[in-house]
Amino acid sequence: MASEKKESKKLITKLRNKYRLVILNDDTFEEKLSFKLSRLNVFVVSGLSVILLIAGTTLLIAFTPLREYIPGYSSTALKRDAIRLAQVTDSLENQLNYNSLFLQNIQGVINGQEPLDLSDDQVVDSLNQSRINLAISKDDSLLRKMVEEEEQFNIPVEGRRRLNLESLNFFIPIKGLVTQAFNPEEEHLGIDIVAKENEVIKATQDGRVIFAEWTAETGYVMIIQHAEKFISVYKHNSALLKAQGQDVSSGEPIAIIGNSGELSSGPHLHFELWYNGYAVDPQEYISF
Repeated sequence: MASEKKESKKLITKLRNKYRLVILNDDTFEEKLSFKLSRLNVFVVSGLSVILLIAGTTLLIAFTPLREYIPGYSSTALKRDAIRLAQVTDSLENQLNYNSLFLQNIQGVINGQEPLDLSDDQVVDSLNQSRINLAISKDDSLLRKMVEEEEQFNIPVEGRRRLNLESLNFFIPIKGLVTQAFNPEEEHLGIDIVAKENEVIKATQDGRVIFAEWTAETGYVMIIQHAEKFISVYKHNSALLKAQGQDVSSGEPIAIIGNSGELSSGPHLHFELWYNGYAVDPQEYISF
C-alpha cells in the first residue's frame, strides 16, 4: 500500500512539475518567447484543442455544402429528386385509383347499370384527349340540376326532355329497322337496330375508343368518348375494327353487325347514347 501511494504521489508530482519552453534566436541566442508549462497543462490544452477541432469539423460538415463531398452522405439534389419522386408516385397512385373507378363505370354502361358518380374533368384527363373539345357546357349544368331535382331515386335517364344541342351532328351508325326503342323503365337504355348481315357499323361522331373488348353478356362491345361529354356504345358486334385508344372520325367503320353475347336474340346492333353519364334516347338526335 505504501509503495502504491508513493507511486501515485510521484506521478502527480511529475504532472505538476514546472517546465519552461524557451524560443531563442539561433544566431544571437536572444530569447524571443518563453512559456511556463507542466505536463498537466499540456494534457488539458491538447484535450480541449481536440474537442474543439472535432466540434468545429462536425458543425462545418453539418451546416455547409461540404457535407455533400462526404461518401455516403446524400446530396441536396438527391433529396430534392426523392421528394419529387414521392410526389409523382402519389399522383400516379391517385390516377390509378381513379382509372379503376372509371373502368367500373364503363363496365356499368356496358351492363346497363347506373354509372358511378365521377368528375367529368377527371374522366377527360384520364383519357388525355388533346384532339377533342370537352369543355363544360351550359347543358351540363342544366341536366345536373334537372336530375337532382326530379330523378334523385331513379335510374339517371334523360328521356323526357331534349337537350339543346342542335349544333351537334350525329352520323347514323347503321341503316336498318329499329325493332326496340329506348325504354328506361324496362332498363333498355338504348335502341336495337336490325340490318343486313355483315353490315358495317360506323362511328356516330369524332372521338376516341375507350373500350373495345369481348363481354359474355353483350359480345363484342365498343365504347367511344365524344365531345360535349357524349359517349356512344355499340353492342353485339361480330367483329371490332378499332382498338382501345384509337381516334375515330364521324362515319368511319368501327365494327361489323353481329349476334354475339348471351343477351342477343338475333343479328342486330344495340346502340346507346350517353350524355354526361346519363342515358339519352338516340332517336332524339339521330334519324334512323
